[in-house]
Amino acid sequence: MGSLGRCLARSLLRGQPGPRRPPGPPRRHGSGTTELQEKTLVLVKPDAVQRRLVGDVIKRFERRGFKLVGMKLLQANHGILDKHYHQLRQKPFYPSLLAYMTSGPLVAMVWEGYNVVRSTRAMVGDTNSAEAKPGTIRGDFSMHVSRNVVHASDSVEMAHKEIGFWFHSDELVAWECSDRDYTYGP
Repeated sequence: MGSLGRCLARSLLRGQPGPRRPPGPPRRHGSGTTELQEKTLVLVKPDAVQRRLVGDVIKRFERRGFKLVGMKLLQANHGILDKHYHQLRQKPFYPSLLAYMTSGPLVAMVWEGYNVVRSTRAMVGDTNSAEAKPGTIRGDFSMHVSRNVVHASDSVEMAHKEIGFWFHSDELVAWECSDRDYTYGP
C-alpha cells in the first residue's frame, strides 16, 4: 500500500476524512501530464494569533488529511504585504489593511494535498464573516470582514505566486506520510 493509501487508511480508522482521491497511482490526463499534489498558502492573520486560534486552524487542515510542508511565525512588513496584496493597492481600505496586517505576528503555512486549493477555500468560508457559513473557519471564528482570521490562496496559480512571497523553496519540507506508530520510552 502506498503512503497515500496508508494515510487514508489511518484517517478512516480514526474517523477522520482522508484525501478525496482514492489510493493508487496518479491519474493521467489527456496531455500526458501527471496529476500532482497541489500546494496552497494559508495565513493565520494577527487577530487569530492574538486570540490563540492557530491550533484550531491547523487542526482543521490536519483532520482534512492535508500535509503541512511549511510554517513560520513572523511579523509581516510593508514590502511583503505590498507584493501579496498588489491587486488591492488602489482600494480605499488598503492603508487600514496594511495597518492591521502589521499589527502583530501572523503564521504563514503551506499545505499540500489533492485539490487543496479549492478545498481550502471551502474550509475557510466567505470573506465576509456575516456570509460565512457555520462550520467554516471564518464562520466559526471571524468577527468582522476586516478581522476575518485567515487568508487562503484562491487559485493554483495564485498559490504558487503567494508561496514564493512568503517562503524560500528550501523552507518547504518534502516528507512522506508514514504509517509507523512510534512509542516512547524504554
